[in-house]
Amino acid sequence: MNDTVDKLVIFLAKRDGIDKLVKTFQYVSKLVHWQVETTHLDVANRFKQWEVASGLSRKAFRTGRFLTGFNALRRNPGSTPTFKLLAVLANAGEMVYFFFDHFLWLSRIGTLDAKLARRMSFISAFGESFGYIFFIVSDFIIMKEGLEAERKLIALTEEDSKDAKEKIRKIRADRMMRMMAVAANIADLIIAVADIEPNPFCNHAVTLGISGLVSAWAGWYRNWPS
Repeated sequence: MNDTVDKLVIFLAKRDGIDKLVKTFQYVSKLVHWQVETTHLDVANRFKQWEVASGLSRKAFRTGRFLTGFNALRRNPGSTPTFKLLAVLANAGEMVYFFFDHFLWLSRIGTLDAKLARRMSFISAFGESFGYIFFIVSDFIIMKEGLEAERKLIALTEEDSKDAKEKIRKIRADRMMRMMAVAANIADLIIAVADIEPNPFCNHAVTLGISGLVSAWAGWYRNWPS
């Protein structure tokens, strides 16, 4: 019990940890609002206010977040020309997303002209989608390489080799983290598409709610202290 509490404290001390918790509030309240809006209007309005407040507070938490893209490229530009290109494209899209998200937030809270909100939302969502596509491609390539390396280790080493077991364990742990990243990125891509090109499927409250929770909980898993 104490270990779980300690991990929760560490998790919530991170900006990403707080973001995933508030994102959970945001999309749970969206689903509750959709569920009760025709039967309990007062309750639906309260949950709608919670959803909006959570979304705006997340944007405030992300102030300056676009700079993490520069840091990611500086620390890990990629091991091959292909991965360097994918990293540049992915992080460039994410930087556009977070940068214009600042203006979207300011227009939503009334500091900037509210008419800018739609344009800022489109640019931000377009950059987000662009970046996620290349993050997903990179993770799939790395997972494929990991599977090939795992098969070689299993085929060429003794089953009781401690070194081989440790390498396989690391490959599998990395693959799980990348699967969580892919799930989160696909879910966020659906949410971004709802802003870029509104359509009945992506813009449905259930689609957005489930996508938001998948993204939040996959991020929760990735950021939870080991």
